[in-house]
Amino acid sequence: MININSLENKKIKEVVKLRKSGLQKSKELFLIDGKREIELALKSGVTVKEIFYCSDFSPEDSRLLDKIDQEKIIIVSRNVFQKIAYKENPDGFLAIATRSANSLNEIKLTHNPLVIILESVEKPGNLGAILRTAYAAGVEAVIINNNQTDIFNPNVIRASEGHIFTNKIVISSVKETADWLKNNKIQSFAAAIKQSKNYLQSDFSGPSAIILGSEAEGLSKNWLKLADSRILIEMKSGIDSLNVSVSAAIIVFEALRQRNIS
Repeated sequence: MININSLENKKIKEVVKLRKSGLQKSKELFLIDGKREIELALKSGVTVKEIFYCSDFSPEDSRLLDKIDQEKIIIVSRNVFQKIAYKENPDGFLAIATRSANSLNEIKLTHNPLVIILESVEKPGNLGAILRTAYAAGVEAVIINNNQTDIFNPNVIRASEGHIFTNKIVISSVKETADWLKNNKIQSFAAAIKQSKNYLQSDFSGPSAIILGSEAEGLSKNWLKLADSRILIEMKSGIDSLNVSVSAAIIVFEALRQRNIS
């Protein structure tokens, strides 16, 4: 355990630089800001290289440090922590962790899987919210095609409330994903505006994958051709789409409702 009180410390400057996504990727590292998020990461087997702690923000809540090797703990002053923290209202815990990636073959499916597939989703907040929904609904995996945002972006971690670590997340191509669905006999439902039927008229009680695209562009022609069915959420005239995270929650919990009564 070491103490750092200077903003000019070399290690602190390196952490500040790590706030840039490009540098995180090149070093295969990412930042986890927050006690709850760090705890979920540790429970999920994420490798934490260092943890920075400032007691000024949570003087009665340092038990997390008991789970960390002492040589990985860095005690910092209030002004130093405010310099490295990402949250506006930090709780005094920040970790540097090692990135890892999953493959489609690593997804362990139950006899009746429910999967979310996201194509070209750009906003970290939306991705994080969908990951939170996925965990709440017991979704087996979230597969991301044409990834437009770093899944380890601090805003993704924050919006997911740390459930980026409790979900199985895979980045894959559309073709690889479609082949995987076919091989595992999973029915695919593409959320689309045209030539679609109301999602309430669809049967999600069997192995299902719900596919959603970006709010701006929707799904690609590839997915619209490859999907087994097209579904939509009917709305009043004058609006043709909802926030993608809202759409995901609506459809996923309809699937869960059908499974609970079947």
